[in-house]
Amino acid sequence: MKKILGYSIMMLAFMLATTSCDDILEQKAVDAFNEESVFEDLNLTKAYLGRCYDFIGVDNNMLLGLREDLLAGATDECLCIHRPGGYPFVKGSMSPDELGHFGNWRFNWITWNLYANIKNVNVFLANVDNVPVDKSSDEALVAQMKAEAYFIRAFDYHNLMRSYGGVVLADQPYELDEDFLSIIRSSLDETLDFILADLDKAIAGLPTKDNMEQGRATKGAAAALKSRILSWSTGELMHGGYSSDALVSFQTHSRSSLLTQAQTIAKEIMDGKYGDYSLTGSTNDPPSPLTEADVQAYSDNFFSIFTQKGEWNDEAIWGVQHLQAQGNRTTQNRWWGPCGYHNWGNNGPNEPVVREFEMADGTPFVWDKYTPGDEFLRKATAAELEADPEINPYVGREPRFYATVFFDGAPWIQRPDDAAPLDPENKVRTGYYVGTSRDDLISSGLDTRQGPIEAWNGTKNGYYIKKYQDPATVGQYFNNENAWLELRYAEVILDYAEACIELNEVDKGMDALNMIRNRAGLPDKMTTDQAEAREWYRHERQVEFFGEGDRWYMIRKWMIAEDVIKDVHAIKIYHYEDGSTEWYYDTETVVDNRSWDDANYWLPISRTEQNKAPQLQQNPGYN
Repeated sequence: MKKILGYSIMMLAFMLATTSCDDILEQKAVDAFNEESVFEDLNLTKAYLGRCYDFIGVDNNMLLGLREDLLAGATDECLCIHRPGGYPFVKGSMSPDELGHFGNWRFNWITWNLYANIKNVNVFLANVDNVPVDKSSDEALVAQMKAEAYFIRAFDYHNLMRSYGGVVLADQPYELDEDFLSIIRSSLDETLDFILADLDKAIAGLPTKDNMEQGRATKGAAAALKSRILSWSTGELMHGGYSSDALVSFQTHSRSSLLTQAQTIAKEIMDGKYGDYSLTGSTNDPPSPLTEADVQAYSDNFFSIFTQKGEWNDEAIWGVQHLQAQGNRTTQNRWWGPCGYHNWGNNGPNEPVVREFEMADGTPFVWDKYTPGDEFLRKATAAELEADPEINPYVGREPRFYATVFFDGAPWIQRPDDAAPLDPENKVRTGYYVGTSRDDLISSGLDTRQGPIEAWNGTKNGYYIKKYQDPATVGQYFNNENAWLELRYAEVILDYAEACIELNEVDKGMDALNMIRNRAGLPDKMTTDQAEAREWYRHERQVEFFGEGDRWYMIRKWMIAEDVIKDVHAIKIYHYEDGSTEWYYDTETVVDNRSWDDANYWLPISRTEQNKAPQLQQNPGYN
């Protein structure tokens, strides 16, 4: 999705500027354009739809997921160092009076504020058929724009449903004399049916990506969104796992039926029914063993998905492209990059999730491989490291690890001038340099909270996130220009894999799962055991979508939050003057206190919204 807000303003200005001098006095002032006049002109109508795109995330300047504070910080994946209190979801303190980021602009693409844009779409749909058209191509454009509007409304509603459950459904603009106290939430079944109906209209009316401006809705995007909402609807959470209340649990949609529907739409996308999509890179069996060059190539390929500019590759189904010429702004290099680059160090990956990334040969990473039973300390002399480099926990890992996580010793771009003399190798430095003991500090790494450059922005847990950062951007001074892919083909494949596994068609599920693994440079995994396949699938999904926000939905869908929401601790690394190194996971020190409350599986309706509409039923578990 390109940002289209500017288009509407420019269109109005252009129309006024190009009006002939003879009838200049006949023209309306800019502030005279109202709802009626907008739908008297096809170009203005198109510009109005552009505004609906722009506000799909509520705030036209902050679109979807590329925020300073990531949704991943509300999971076991990351730690927001600047505003950890904004995540009451992982603090056990979420309430109608305290929603943190889930009630303000930072996560406004999943808040109740989405109704502002739903209203805009409903106004569009109520009026677009009245727009004067002169030729068949104009009629075709109107039909296409209607399909786009159905997609936008479905997108906003799918975010509301995945956050709150059943919500208030509106397909017409509200009138001023409307009895708003009669408006109530619909059931989860009704909400899903509403979204699916909009998506079916969108699929029917939209062109494929080859016949559509990049960033606008396409047949493939609508189908992928249908796959997503059907797949999510198959979770334990929506089928009585938490509550039998019709607002948050299906009464008429069976889990088996939804699994079959999710499997069907995902397979249709994979078969090319809605456009040609494919994973970036090869899905052939990777070489065995992988050389360092192989690991680098697979890593670079995966990393490139999130830094692409210009025309998107075939993995991108729909998203936001941030290009300066279009007025889009995002600064994730500055927001997330290491402090030793004068960046702000937000959203550092947490140690337990870092350990989820496999070894390059596809075997699990095992922290206590060298000292069985010790999950906290690894250490090695210089000689031991030379003999076996993989004692270093960051050596020999799978390619996606190197595309996703900044760890101590990870190579990155050239340091700024004031830091360059301190780090001529341009490697992330989150360790400490000591003499003969940990207390004998010689110097702190450039990217620590004790370093010489912007230490207050240093990591608290020992890592920085690399995914989505752009090596072509100096974050200290410049904005990024890469994309946020809201829907990508890998998600469709994993939706299909899960549906197959849960329907006990394990072989089909593993074949799909291995497409994702092979693209990442990992060998196939094979099993006929459903429980084992499910475990592998959930692992693979977390690693593949690390940092992208998907995890927040999955830990709720699978109802595993109580198992994974734990206090955050730091990894501390000590480089001794004799060449030995220690990697110490300090679980005695808590850098972010966390706890879980089952009520938080669904967001509460805020007290503000309840005060406006006291008839709205609150979600189970909240007062």
